[in-house]
Amino acid sequence: MPETAEKRVTEAPDVAGVLAAAVTALGGQERAGQIQMAEAVTDALAKEKHLLVQAGTGTGKSLAYLVPSLLHHDRVVVATATLALQHQLVERDIPRLVEAIGDQVDASYAVLKGRSNYACLHRIREGVPDDQGALVEAPVGSMAEKVLELRAWAEKETEKGGSGERDNAPRHTDREWRQVSVSHRECLGASRCPFATECFAELAREKAQRSHLIITNHSLLAIDAIEGVPMIPDYDAVVIDEAHELTARVTQAATDELAVNDVERAARRSQRWVEDDAADALDEAAGTLAEAIEATSGGRIEQLSDQLAEALALVRDAARKCLSGYPKDASGDADAGRTQAKGMVQEVFVHAERMAANLDSDVLWLNEARDRIPARLHVAPLQVWGPMRDKLLTDKTVVFTSATLMLGGDFDAVAGSLGLKPSERDGSSRSAEVLPWRGLDVGSPFDYGQQAILYVARHLPPPGRDGLVKAQLDEICELVDAAGGRTLGLFSSRRAAEAAAETVRERLPHLTTLAQGDAQLPELAKQFVEDPHTCLFGTLSLWQGLDVPGETCQLVLIDRIPFPRPDDPLMSARQRAADRAGGNGFMQVAATHAALLLAQGAGRLIRTTSDRGVVAILDPRLATARYGGFLKSSLPPMWTTTDGALVRKALARLAEG
Repeated sequence: MPETAEKRVTEAPDVAGVLAAAVTALGGQERAGQIQMAEAVTDALAKEKHLLVQAGTGTGKSLAYLVPSLLHHDRVVVATATLALQHQLVERDIPRLVEAIGDQVDASYAVLKGRSNYACLHRIREGVPDDQGALVEAPVGSMAEKVLELRAWAEKETEKGGSGERDNAPRHTDREWRQVSVSHRECLGASRCPFATECFAELAREKAQRSHLIITNHSLLAIDAIEGVPMIPDYDAVVIDEAHELTARVTQAATDELAVNDVERAARRSQRWVEDDAADALDEAAGTLAEAIEATSGGRIEQLSDQLAEALALVRDAARKCLSGYPKDASGDADAGRTQAKGMVQEVFVHAERMAANLDSDVLWLNEARDRIPARLHVAPLQVWGPMRDKLLTDKTVVFTSATLMLGGDFDAVAGSLGLKPSERDGSSRSAEVLPWRGLDVGSPFDYGQQAILYVARHLPPPGRDGLVKAQLDEICELVDAAGGRTLGLFSSRRAAEAAAETVRERLPHLTTLAQGDAQLPELAKQFVEDPHTCLFGTLSLWQGLDVPGETCQLVLIDRIPFPRPDDPLMSARQRAADRAGGNGFMQVAATHAALLLAQGAGRLIRTTSDRGVVAILDPRLATARYGGFLKSSLPPMWTTTDGALVRKALARLAEG
């Protein structure tokens, strides 16, 4: 045995030493929080004990979990919520880490995504089934040029051994991408597809089978572990980054939708493959469903009406009959049109069956038709902590990490939403059902007390339902003027963001004011970064997805505490369920949701040790309401004031500097 291999077998590398070597090789600096986190992750993996670790921006948390994951004896999955972080890991962090320490560990890694994220060579080469199921070789209409460009790109990816991933493709829309990709239900399968040996999705799965580290996303992890659809090779442990978003992503993955046109299209596609009466029966069921939806009010459906219950049962039964009418696939007899049509019917059947069951564990609601969007039924799980506990946490060791996991000063709220109980922390209870876990805050390299001011505009009226009032618009203009632009405005609605932008444009024409929707978000962010005398106002995607260090952003404006809307069917159902269980639904659901978003929004301000600025919250309830203390203790420890004049002077000094 070569000496190096023998050493690796007899002497397991020390995590602190490997981390130090990696940091040095990457030109970084040693950080106490990073070392503490790496040692805690190593301990959690070794002892098979769940870990929640809050690591502030700038801690270097990706290295702190990647090094222990590569040193772990078995395969580890790393799941992220956003493409931005996945790109950072795959394009920058992991390759540089492998180059630095690859001789000390099994440094094999792979990226794994859902099948629709890869170009499909069968669809590209054989064509897309039309509404009668026949293959159409060339696209038509306005998107033809873009689809042909995507096809050419995919063929080049095949030639050069590329990944065929959507993220690497030329710029395109969702509709254009659907012309070159398939869902898992539309896929012919490796055993029947003539292009299986070249298939990007299959090659990605094969690489994952050979790899020690697999990078994926929250949704695919949820489908694999919780929905029970095998998507990821066997693994021992999982690290969930951006864990504050996990509950929402798992909910999203477990949500089904059904519209009348889904049923009609499935029936139309089936006419070529099944007896006419089966396809016709499904089409007639679509008409019955349309009548039932027309008679149903929008919002949450707590009790199915007889008409809607009968319509859903009719769709379910007609879809089942239609499925049984499809001819059995002969060996090697693959037809893309038939596979796609059958997949559509299968989806209609599954969704209608779930909705017709109307289980207490689900929430059903109707989004009414608006503009050109048809009415659509939705069904989502009432809670996800139970399935996560039963199907993920009991089988795997899980490390949850984020800059935002402590709400109200501790981990209990987030831990509970993930399926871990406060009483189980550190194994304080010893029953067979206990899942021991540990919460760790490794702090932040930033001095928030010196770098940031939290300004609560206590003198303003509480926000109402009619959008921004004059007093709030006046306050916004005064703060923006003092900052000389340099403002990121985070608003609870598109209407509020647009109203604020319009007012600032009128009153402060010397500044550049951008509103979400004026252009694509990357373009808006680029403009915002390039000119400090710019304001960018927007909604939810800006609260969590924007990273703008430096003098570009010295003022973060938040118009109101981001509680969920009272008419949100899922949140209101979860709140009521918590009340019925003897808890405080408002604090467990609404306040926790608001605290997470507030912390994420406030976190847009300080991104480096040299950043300075103000987080201004124009909602006096943060200072006056009983729950205000819980929300404030969920924010970074900024110096706090309600003195607007003082804040404007501080912003003016920063602008001058």
